Amino acid sequence: MNIKSLAEDDRPREKLLIKGKNSLSDAELLAIIIGSGSKKESSIHLSQRILSSVNGNWNELAKLSIKDLCKFNGIGKVKAIEIITSLEIGRRKSLQEALKKEKISSSKDAFKLLHPIIGDNMIEEFWVVFLNQSHTILHKEKISQGGITGTVVDMRLIFKQALELNAVSLIISHNHPSGNTQPSKADLQLTQEIRDGGNLLNIKLIDHLIITQSSYLSFADEGLL
Repeated sequence: MNIKSLAEDDRPREKLLIKGKNSLSDAELLAIIIGSGSKKESSIHLSQRILSSVNGNWNELAKLSIKDLCKFNGIGKVKAIEIITSLEIGRRKSLQEALKKEKISSSKDAFKLLHPIIGDNMIEEFWVVFLNQSHTILHKEKISQGGITGTVVDMRLIFKQALELNAVSLIISHNHPSGNTQPSKADLQLTQEIRDGGNLLNIKLIDHLIITQSSYLSFADEGLL
């Protein structure tokens, strides 16, 4: 059967079967998740409209809530939940891929590990990655969570966990929901305090990453440690 002879809602599925998943546009992929459109609009047109509202950015789409999605005519709670679920599966897949690499050898490795966790967050979270002598990941943990503009960090929790894990080095990281990667005075001061505290315990702070949705700043790369 020719794809063009099918109803528009059915074309992405048939296209995937015939040509494979890589042949589908973003709108066609989303249309398959949505399932069917309405009498006035096909699922493809609806998908195009939704993606257009976030400039075609999947990361921005992932930020939308069920309430946000339901504002689009043709999207009810069930379809909104299906969209959010699919995007969450993608996020967890990215995280699992990052975890396959057990060693951290660069700031890029650390970014790939942490970005799926905090990159899209709308509030600040502070995470620590604990490493052994060969920079193999022993554990990663959220130490604190704050508001849009900052979070409070208790260094005692960091070093207590480090000693329990016999970690010899740390990577600390937090996100900036504003999208600005530049460190604040508080960021610089906290980094210095954790570095100095670690030196007393022979636990080296090897980097501090500020992560946004699309980029990051490495204190080590910038010579800020």
